[in-house]
Amino acid sequence: MSAYKYINLTWRRIWKDEEYKRYLNYLRMKWRREPAIHRIERPSRLDRARALGYRAKQGYVVVRVRVSRGGLRKIPPKLGRRQKRMGISKIKRQISMQEIAENRAKRKFRNLRVLGSYYVGEDGKYVWYEVILRDEHHPAVKSVRS
Repeated sequence: MSAYKYINLTWRRIWKDEEYKRYLNYLRMKWRREPAIHRIERPSRLDRARALGYRAKQGYVVVRVRVSRGGLRKIPPKLGRRQKRMGISKIKRQISMQEIAENRAKRKFRNLRVLGSYYVGEDGKYVWYEVILRDEHHPAVKSVRS
């Protein structure tokens, strides 16, 4: 088996280990204090990042994006009408939380292209995804592609 396969197996085994879950929760408490879109030096899950096209070189950016959990929250209208006609209940999001995270990263880093994203954790309030972005015009990236 390759090293990435072992990383993948370790990641899967982590979710069964209670002590490690507690440690991850501790880390996420730090993540909560960070901005919603936070650039990080290296990916948490190297196997997933490499599968999406990440390379450890200039021109590649890894961003951790925090998305609020729960359904689509809409502000109810102030004036009286019955619940059914308010237009706030039974409204579902048309895109997944992961796609929301990718769109937010894309909006923040306009000159970069999104390669993909993967789940890194959640707590009661937020879900975190890491988004892999690439600068198409960077010389280090151009030289490999052409």
